[in-house]
Amino acid sequence: QVQLAESGGGLVQAGGSLRLSCAASGRTFSSYAMGWFRQAPGKEREFLAAINWFGGRTLYAESVKGRFTISRDNAKNTVYLQMNSLKPEDTAVYYCAAGTFSHAESISNGGVGSWGQGIQVTVSS
Repeated sequence: QVQLAESGGGLVQAGGSLRLSCAASGRTFSSYAMGWFRQAPGKEREFLAAINWFGGRTLYAESVKGRFTISRDNAKNTVYLQMNSLKPEDTAVYYCAAGTFSHAESISNGGVGSWGQGIQVTVSS
């Protein structure tokens, strides 16, 4: 079992940037893929980005490609989501996810073993 804790959310103006962090504990961090999702009010949870076990492969949803960057530091058991050029429609609760396998596609295909508690990101216009 993996425990995940997000940090770095908050309020930002449109066009600004935020960096989310997710600290993991439990299973060996470097053995599984990690990802980020978000859920806006009244909408389903949406896949955003995933990264494989050693950080060599990343996947992104079209809605965030070119604006968001996922990365990981296995020495710190932490995954990051750098969010640039934020838009009001990026407002949502953001969730960190740990995959059940090591490859990034396992996250995008729904293979999530553990979720963080979520953190609010609000982008004002």
